[in-house]
Amino acid sequence: MAVIAIPKILRERLTDEGADAFVRIIDHVEARAQQAILEIAEERFEKRLAQLDGKIERVRADLIQWMFIFWVGQVGTITAILFAFFKR
Repeated sequence: MAVIAIPKILRERLTDEGADAFVRIIDHVEARAQQAILEIAEERFEKRLAQLDGKIERVRADLIQWMFIFWVGQVGTITAILFAFFKR
């Protein structure tokens, strides 16, 4: 946490006990604000992660589809070459 320096005139008005209580209140508010910011960031991160997970599944399916097409083409090409070779 940040160090809070209370001006002398305010410390005189509040007294030492009042100034210390004021610092504790400010620290408490700051901690709550940080917690709220972390919760918002966590929610956003989880939302983006869920979106990314869906995209990864689609990319994986597309990749498998293109791999299948590639291997079918390769098998067809090798089969055609073997038929041409053994036909002679």
